[in-house]
Amino acid sequence: MADKALMVVGQKRFVQTMRKAGADMDDLKEVNREAAQIALPAVRNLTPRGKTGRLAGSLRVGATKRAGVIRAGRKAVPYAGPINYGWPARRIKPRLFVNNGVASTESQWQKVYKDFIDKTLKQVKGK
Repeated sequence: MADKALMVVGQKRFVQTMRKAGADMDDLKEVNREAAQIALPAVRNLTPRGKTGRLAGSLRVGATKRAGVIRAGRKAVPYAGPINYGWPARRIKPRLFVNNGVASTESQWQKVYKDFIDKTLKQVKGK
């Protein structure tokens, strides 16, 4: 399965710092989901279309406190990983549709993280 996580550099340290400051990290899971949701349409637009369109139909968003994730593929669509990352032994070139879709929307989903950081810092400072 081709998963591409939306990662913020220094996020692990940020989470630790905010947790110590008493911030609610359950909110970060929703921020991660929102960021992945922002990237999803770009990923869908870059997804190669076959006869059935099942690969594009298999795209979905997931989130944890550590990352937003766009998943491609499932049991009925096991070829998502080889299509995205390639398979040299089978002469399948990487398309990187998930990676490129996430990268192309970086400025949009970064704003979601910036807003969360600003909101959290205001709460820590005591408004």
